[in-house]
Amino acid sequence: MSAEARLNVVLMWHMHQPDYRDAGSGVYQQPWVYLHGIKDYVDMVAHLEANPQARAVVNFAPILLEQIEDYARQLRRFLERGEGMHDPLLDALACPVLPPDTESRLKLVRACLRANEQRLVDRFPPFRQLVDLARWVLERPGAEGYLSEQFLVDLMVWYHLAWMGETVRRSDTRIQALEEKGSHYTIHDRRELLTVMSELLGGVIGRYRALAGQGRVELSVTPWAHPILPLLIDLKVAREALPDAPLPNASVYPGGMDRARWHVRRGLESFERHFGFRPRGCWPSEGAVSEATLQLLEQEGFAWAASGETVLFNSIARHPELKSLPRAQNLYRPHRLGQGQLNCFFRDDGLSDLVGFTYSDWHADDAVANLLHHLETIADGLEAPGEHLVPVILDGENAWEYYPENGYYFLEALYRGLSTHPKLRLATFSEALDGGLVPGTLNTLVAGSWVYGTLSTWIGDADKNRAWDMLAEAKQVFDEVMAQGRLDEAAREAAERQLGICEGSDWFWWFGDYNPAGTVQDFDRLYRLQLINLYQRLGREPPEYLAHAFSFGGSAAAPAHGGVMRHGQGSH
Repeated sequence: MSAEARLNVVLMWHMHQPDYRDAGSGVYQQPWVYLHGIKDYVDMVAHLEANPQARAVVNFAPILLEQIEDYARQLRRFLERGEGMHDPLLDALACPVLPPDTESRLKLVRACLRANEQRLVDRFPPFRQLVDLARWVLERPGAEGYLSEQFLVDLMVWYHLAWMGETVRRSDTRIQALEEKGSHYTIHDRRELLTVMSELLGGVIGRYRALAGQGRVELSVTPWAHPILPLLIDLKVAREALPDAPLPNASVYPGGMDRARWHVRRGLESFERHFGFRPRGCWPSEGAVSEATLQLLEQEGFAWAASGETVLFNSIARHPELKSLPRAQNLYRPHRLGQGQLNCFFRDDGLSDLVGFTYSDWHADDAVANLLHHLETIADGLEAPGEHLVPVILDGENAWEYYPENGYYFLEALYRGLSTHPKLRLATFSEALDGGLVPGTLNTLVAGSWVYGTLSTWIGDADKNRAWDMLAEAKQVFDEVMAQGRLDEAAREAAERQLGICEGSDWFWWFGDYNPAGTVQDFDRLYRLQLINLYQRLGREPPEYLAHAFSFGGSAAAPAHGGVMRHGQGSH
């Protein structure tokens, strides 16, 4: 089979975290940016570096890039000048003297227990022992006196060693020496660990930039703070896929189209500052699209976007001429909206969810063989496989926590198997478009996302709708203050940035009673804190309701992977 006749396969990994900083103090409320940075972002780029024939699309949310950059700066300044850091856990790891008070020590202990039990705790016997001792103390009031400084130091060091990327663990002798030592870590040991982390976070963005420059990776962007563009533009589009969806009291989000455009343009500016070029593709936050969203992205110069397959088939249901075509003929090609030129790809939900949820418990070779078999079957069923493309799109950070060795063997086998397969061709979206893929045409598009093909993950639940009403009210105040013109340029910019953070999707994702109570309460608190910061930047008193929690979570049926990821199709 010639190279031109091979079926195009695109692996797209999406990386994002919300802004965890308290704008008032600058202190990070959660450590997930730097922990995923030293584990997943470095591992993902290392696998691509190790296989020159591999190709992938990697998508970064700009607000994540900016936080990685901030952490790298903080670590560098600590190592060079001894400056303190604005992350409580990281600062405690760095500080030679640990806090003396019991409550601060208990907070550190609890923070160091937030790790996957099977993959990140059980794997390391010294860490397992420390975790068991920590839980023994937490379960017995009055036992806090057993929390010696050496115990806390060892627990913090092992927590960060467990979160270390597998490619780093296998190649960096400093990490190997720390693991071999096992206990009684010193100030020097902690500094050695922080030096490795500084190098990783300080170099990871440049490593992706280098691969993009070599044509081995296509980098794409998400709107700045990861907002759900269709809902910013028009809250009512939630009813296109779910006609009976309850909506917020606010009938519209004030000035939503302008805000959507602001996120797109600010995201492009941030991307260009970090990578040095303008991307051709956009992964709209959570693959959430609507007709107005695709038109906006085309106006801003993008060549392609992507979403979930259920969005496509909800839309095809309104196109008799497309309904009669085989599923593969519709799914494995891009589509354009009406007379538009933007190409929209649609994720193969089944294959993507196999990687995200199923293969973590399989032997890596069996998992990759199974995926290749599915792809071979698709290729064999197409008359001209070279004219089609299978998009496998998923979270590029959270999935690997559930795989042995952070997905090391799976990713190694995946890239090797796909890059050498006689019927399959690893590609990027732009490569495939330049190769002449022929798009289909959708005269109408049903708004939705990669999660169930709807927008129900971010609107429709009572708590989610309450959050939208809070945001809409804050936006009205924002508009009033801006119209008065009393803020100077710096204050206006700070307020606009803070509004953008409040418009991010992650707050709405977590609200509702079907997510773990602890995580929901964390995000409830942080969302209210972000809105309070917005009012304060506008010089207005925050409403009383922002002092009170409104979403508590706590469903008996725990969602897959703790709620961090969801299946693409509701039938799973």
